[in-house]
Amino acid sequence: MATAKPKIQGRITFKEDICKGCGLCVNACPMKIITLDNNKINAKGYHPATVIDMDKCIACASCALMCPDVVITVERL
Repeated sequence: MATAKPKIQGRITFKEDICKGCGLCVNACPMKIITLDNNKINAKGYHPATVIDMDKCIACASCALMCPDVVITVERL
């Protein structure tokens, strides 16, 4: 009897104050859980990236690899 592999989960945090809202992380996320927060404007005048469903994060770090400003931290839980 095969046992189910434990689901890999992750936690993504953004340095929202320096995010320039370029959207590269949004396009890179295979789970489509990152979006630009249209309700927030950071100190630089941009809509920062945010996660809409953290439970679906698989900690692949595609978003962090694509970020040109290194504002994303991905942790495996």
